[in-house]
Amino acid sequence: MIGYTTLGTNDLDRAAAFYDPVLALLDQHRLWAYERGIGWGTEADKPSLGILKPFDGNPATVGNGTMVALLAPSTDVVDQVHLLAITLGGQNEGDVGPRGEGFYGGYFRDPDGNKLCVYCRT
Repeated sequence: MIGYTTLGTNDLDRAAAFYDPVLALLDQHRLWAYERGIGWGTEADKPSLGILKPFDGNPATVGNGTMVALLAPSTDVVDQVHLLAITLGGQNEGDVGPRGEGFYGGYFRDPDGNKLCVYCRT
């Protein structure tokens, strides 16, 4: 159902320095880049994540209640992604661990304040 998701940034270079290594742990790579944004994924016809400066030229803001969940292949990768995100300047929004039956995840905010979850099914 999801084609792509975008999150806003006010500093594209900082966002790239954060998302390039974080998404590489999830086997995602840059699909496109231009002066306003960068997109990561596996293939152009698969779901992807874009980080963009807002089209209207106003500052990017964080949506209250908005979150993007990133699927990981294992609990080890969930742990690695969450730790790397925090190491790269993200903010911990929930330590990694089991949350209900069959779900293992951790929550963090990127340097722009966008909320993400990295998770796997167990």
